[in-house]
Amino acid sequence: MKGFQFTKFTPSEDGNTPFDKLMDLFMELLTYTNGDVSEALQWMTQLDQQYQLTSQEYGLGDFIDDLKDRGYITEDQSSGTIKITPKTEQSIRKRSLEEIFGKLKKTKSGDHRTFRPGQGDEINPETRPYQFGDTLEQIDFTNSIRNAQINHGIESFQMREDDLSIRETDFKSQTSTVLMIDISHSMILYGEDRITPAKKVAMALSELITTKYPKDTLDIVVFGNDAWPVAIKDLPYLEVGPYHTNTVAGLELAMDLLRRRRNPNKQIFMITDGKPTCLKQGKRYYKNSFGLDRKITNRCINLAAQCKKLKIPITTFMIASDPYLQRFVQEFTETNNGKAFFASLDRLGAFIFRDFENGKRKTVY
Repeated sequence: MKGFQFTKFTPSEDGNTPFDKLMDLFMELLTYTNGDVSEALQWMTQLDQQYQLTSQEYGLGDFIDDLKDRGYITEDQSSGTIKITPKTEQSIRKRSLEEIFGKLKKTKSGDHRTFRPGQGDEINPETRPYQFGDTLEQIDFTNSIRNAQINHGIESFQMREDDLSIRETDFKSQTSTVLMIDISHSMILYGEDRITPAKKVAMALSELITTKYPKDTLDIVVFGNDAWPVAIKDLPYLEVGPYHTNTVAGLELAMDLLRRRRNPNKQIFMITDGKPTCLKQGKRYYKNSFGLDRKITNRCINLAAQCKKLKIPITTFMIASDPYLQRFVQEFTETNNGKAFFASLDRLGAFIFRDFENGKRKTVY
């Protein structure tokens, strides 16, 4: 009888294939290049020349071929342009989710559970006797027929009201969310790249909501001089424009979108560097980039108070470390009784969490 022959196994440095190693870098660069494949590959070529990322067995040409074969990029034969596919867009969002919130598994139900029974869509294992007002869909016919057989016998089978058994369903709450993203020029001012971590947080939140809570609704709003909605698939392509920061326009659009949603639970996530600098008055823009203008900030504070009255909490992700900007976000969040995460640019995964509703403060990693 032949036995097993064992040979020495020499794993790679981190267990990943050459494609996986280059793919991690490619995904990271796509976030910085706003989804520009050509620019990302040019950066990879320069990095390869400096750090020898590839080998003679597997070069960048092989990596590009694998990207095409696996459906991550597509090339227009007529123009020669290369673009990422929806598969890559989703991979970027998943990567951001894992980087910031850790690995979360997708659930079949994906909802916010409560401890109250009611008219929901998850069957409760317990039953109760019929009560006036119960609907036909709530009747557990198997248990009801069994009760009728026990109470009246098989020979004279009949079903009465006392035989009916009701199986309730658990009530599950749903939430409508608006995600606001600041794309003003201040997000790249003074050489600080704030838009890249902002996009990472936005993609992580959108992936978290769509995978963990697929029955929720999610609207995405970007705001500069004005505010307008964008699709989830467009998040990797967001770029900063020559805009001021009209936080008021973003909040007004967010509130308008939430008014159209029928869910009783509503919330706003806002990713910004915290400095509103613009208002639109009729057809004229009122602008002031020199510090915090009370005419502008008061409008923001008033909208925060309105959201509080409408029971719309605002969670702010502050992508900046300026003390005077943090003081404004603190006042804004305290007025709304919302929550705030203060993030530094070099520690994207760590946030200083402030919950003004419960008076809590902690560091979240």
